[in-house]
Amino acid sequence: MKFKTPALLLTLAFGAPLALLARADGGVASVATAAAPNADQATTSKLVYGLLSDSRYAYRPRDLDPELSQDVFKRYLEALDGSKMYFTAADVARFAPYQRQVGEAISSGHLQPAYDIFAVYRQRVHERAAYARGLLKQDFDFGGDQRWEYDREDAPWAASSAELDALWKKMVMNDWLRLKLAGQKPDEIRKTLDKRYARLDRSADELNGEDVFQYFLNAYTNAIDPHTDYFTPQTAENFNQSMSLSLEGIGAVLQRQDELVTIREIVPGGPADLSGKLQPGDRIVAVGQDKSGPMVDVVGWRIDDVVKLIRGKKGSQVRLEYIPVANGIDGEHAKVTITRQKVRLEEQAAKSEIITTPAANGAPARRIGVIKLPAFYQDFEGRRRNPNDYTSATRDVARLLGQFKTQDVDGVLLDLRNNGGGSLDEAVELTGLFIDKGPVVQVRESGGRVSVNADRKPGVAWDGPLAVLVSRASASASEIFAGAIQDYGRGLVIGETTFGKGTVQNLFDLDRWPGSEGPRFGSVKFTMAQFFRVSGGSTQHKGVVPDIAFPVNLDASQYGESTYDNALPWTRIAEVPHTRYGNFAPLLPKLLALHRERIASDKEWQWWSEDVAQFRVESAKKYVSLNEAERRAEREKQAAKFKQREAERKALGLAPDPLAGDLADDGLGAAERDVVKDAQREKLADKRPDPQLRESAAILADALDLLAQDRKLSAQVLLASTGPGIWAN
Repeated sequence: MKFKTPALLLTLAFGAPLALLARADGGVASVATAAAPNADQATTSKLVYGLLSDSRYAYRPRDLDPELSQDVFKRYLEALDGSKMYFTAADVARFAPYQRQVGEAISSGHLQPAYDIFAVYRQRVHERAAYARGLLKQDFDFGGDQRWEYDREDAPWAASSAELDALWKKMVMNDWLRLKLAGQKPDEIRKTLDKRYARLDRSADELNGEDVFQYFLNAYTNAIDPHTDYFTPQTAENFNQSMSLSLEGIGAVLQRQDELVTIREIVPGGPADLSGKLQPGDRIVAVGQDKSGPMVDVVGWRIDDVVKLIRGKKGSQVRLEYIPVANGIDGEHAKVTITRQKVRLEEQAAKSEIITTPAANGAPARRIGVIKLPAFYQDFEGRRRNPNDYTSATRDVARLLGQFKTQDVDGVLLDLRNNGGGSLDEAVELTGLFIDKGPVVQVRESGGRVSVNADRKPGVAWDGPLAVLVSRASASASEIFAGAIQDYGRGLVIGETTFGKGTVQNLFDLDRWPGSEGPRFGSVKFTMAQFFRVSGGSTQHKGVVPDIAFPVNLDASQYGESTYDNALPWTRIAEVPHTRYGNFAPLLPKLLALHRERIASDKEWQWWSEDVAQFRVESAKKYVSLNEAERRAEREKQAAKFKQREAERKALGLAPDPLAGDLADDGLGAAERDVVKDAQREKLADKRPDPQLRESAAILADALDLLAQDRKLSAQVLLASTGPGIWAN
């Protein structure tokens, strides 16, 4: 399974047609489809083609030749049916003539082939959902040796509908068995699964022409390279809001459950919170604009359409009719009027804590300040309006570093695990908080010109000991920062080898090109450059290799840039002169020895390592048994393991795992769980013991102690005579 990561962005300003359905006899039948291309989509398609085939814009421009056309066709089928659970080989064979038409469809804006294929997909979803619901009338035998092979990414298309029936039966059996093992009775299971498959059926009808267009155009953009994407106007707005960590609305996180949009969380301090009326679990049934606009019934609506009604300009009003959670689904309705405001998404911003490592071997206890940074976010528009006051990862981290100075921390650990990237400017400026001027990253454009992005501000926000914690999911801007810190010898890099994304994307607003007066055409996030470390090497494919390595959850064959078949190759360019503050090579053997000695008796680390190893084994299987006795034994073994661990935690005086009693599979999907309890569980997950973080803090403390105790080693490690007074504690 390949997962995409957020791109590294430069802050540059820049009547229903008929569809073909396969008949049982092998012919085709003409049916009308509700989803159809429109004039704006035709224009958009031509604009995107012009952008990505032009070397002035794209880093690796490609013409839509027959080879690329076939690749786009293949990716579009994968976008619709990546698990190969709907189309048969006969369907795909009937689509074959479209392979030659895809390139022309995109470049000319004649998009009907995409909608014809989608119409068949929609019909197949209806057929599969009906088949799955029909299976629920029977009982299943879970005593044999059958298994559900769920990873079908590389499987061939099913040869027939009968083969699909067999696959779907095994999938339904697995769904049933999971619920049975979780304690549900047969009647409950039938009800749960019937609603699940009915939602699947309904979801196909809810997909509209904009969805189809986005799937199709992204099949094209992703064929150019893995990190080039098309955004509809709504998707582009959501992307910009995620980058700015703010939006204008009521400050509520929404989730759809069955036919109703439900409040999952209330943002503290937001308009919904200040109203004092709305609560998590409340169900929204109608939305009205301003004081007198008509109330629009939103029961059964897609969640993005409901969100569109609720969001609006700061200072405007929105009226909500809702069913309070305390009243039950058939209870009395209530109404509230809320004035929209700008809401900052604090949950996604940088956060800090302090870990105190224990005194050991004559060394004192150390206070390590931890900053968790989930993304390199920046409010681009806010910065243009007011360069002295805007949301920024660097500004937030600088503020936290200032607090650490007043709290007498001995070192700083920056946690970039699962940080998929963000703004290139933020990566450069964040590095500048720890180095006293100098190059941070090299950027090579399509024509070969190389520019150097540098920190030009003298001084640092933190001149003390530093470590950076990374994971395989640390990508893009995270790799620029970690690589620069490593190249400068400014701090230790700890964790897993990173994702390996070494390309730069720019967000191009298509509405600026034809002079549109409003959001009609969307945006393209396209690759326009490749970045290189100041040492000259690329992170592309190879990532940043840590100084101290932790056990790997997913290796390069399962997750990362190297899993993309059309990713750019690794290369290198010339190094640029930069200060080398330290050389940690002489220190690493001692740190590794202390690390291994400590984890040998660290129960939480051992448990985590065991879980990583088990996860890798299970992931490699790519199937689950449909034998109830076998699955029940596995479940009981897992439960006994968690119970034993909690007993050991108590005996050792360790903090309990807040989710220890809630780790078993409940067999439910997100839309089937209690919204309020699920949100609470999600927050508890953030409070679980984190042996990687604690051990990283201990490694940083070890480095401090070793350098303080050994003058000769300190002289070998700390090279710079000027610049930040690093590791001077």
